[in-house]
Order: sequence, then structure tokens, then C-alpha cells
Amino acid sequence: MCDWTEASRIRSNLIVLMSKHRSPAAAPLSQLKMYSFMGGGLFCAIVGNILLVVSTATDYWMQYRLSGNYAHQGLWRYCMSNKCYMQTDSIAYWNATRAFMILSGMSCFAGIIAGIMSFSHFSSFERFNRSFAAGIMFFISTFFVLLAMAIYTGVTVNFLGKRFGDWRFSWSYILGWVAMLMTFFAGIFYICAYRMCECRRGTGPR
Repeated sequence: MCDWTEASRIRSNLIVLMSKHRSPAAAPLSQLKMYSFMGGGLFCAIVGNILLVVSTATDYWMQYRLSGNYAHQGLWRYCMSNKCYMQTDSIAYWNATRAFMILSGMSCFAGIIAGIMSFSHFSSFERFNRSFAAGIMFFISTFFVLLAMAIYTGVTVNFLGKRFGDWRFSWSYILGWVAMLMTFFAGIFYICAYRMCECRRGTGPR
């Protein structure tokens, strides 16, 4: 009985020692996976931020025919007969869509900065996990662009769609939805990297 108890105790001690002193090859592999998630998230974020800027700045959110002429409009201008004019009317849904798109781009840019910083280590920021901060900023960006697209879609379908019989959403509008997906996946990647970092800390030597 004593021999069996002693064997169990030795085996338990060996398991604890193995968990504390992992194989040297396991740590680089885990770190490589973490950096792969961060790299994928950074790529998605940069593409998403570019799409946000292009979508917000261009004039092809909606195309329609007015008095037999082809026309298109964005958040800032409307164009008819190869001439573009500024949107001078202060309409609530336009202002809301603009504001949320700008906030989304700013949040995404802040996330990119935090994401780049997460590749380096600064001892003064040791308690502040930049991967987690980047993921949260990308999710905030996703939320803002979702609000912008939902407001624009709802008003266009229920109001402008009835005003113009022959109309459709155009590529600037589509880029907004694609940007939302890119920022969302960027957030997912960085949160996964954060979870892997936390797992490494939890299983590392104490």
C-alpha cells in the first residue's frame, strides 16, 4: 500500500514538473501561432481601414435615375449629368451615417496602432495587453460601421427607394459592408492572439 502511494506521489510530481518545464520547441510554436493571428488581424484591419476611407469619401452609395438622367450620390456629394454638387442639406440620417463612419475609421486606426505595438514589448506597459486593446478597438469599429450601414440602409429603403423608382445600392455602399467584415475578423484574430498569450502565461514556469 505504501509503495502504491509513493508511486502515485512521484507520478504527480513528475506531471507538475513537466507542466512547468515545457518542451523548448513548444513555446516557439505557440508564439508563432500567436504572431500568425496577430499578423492576420493586422492585415484585415489595414484593408478594412482603407475600405472605410474609400467608402466614406466616394460618391457611389446609391445610383438612380432622375428625370431620365443617370445620377449617383454619396455621403458628401451627389452627381448628375457628369457634374457633382455638395450635399448642403443638413439631414439627420446623412449626418449620423457620416459621424459613425468617421468614428469607425478612427477606432480602426487606433486598433492598428495598438496592434502594431503588440508585436513589441515595453516593460512600462507590461500590465496593459495591447492585443486585447486592439481587438476591442476593432470590435468598436465594427459596431460603428454597423450602425452607419443600418441607418443608411433603413432610410434609403423606406424613403429614398420610394422617391426614386429605378434605383440601387452601388459599390461605395458595398465597400462599407466589406469593411465591417474585415474589422470584425481583425477583432476575432486579435482576441484569439490575446487568449493564446494568456494561456502561455498560465502554463509558463512560476
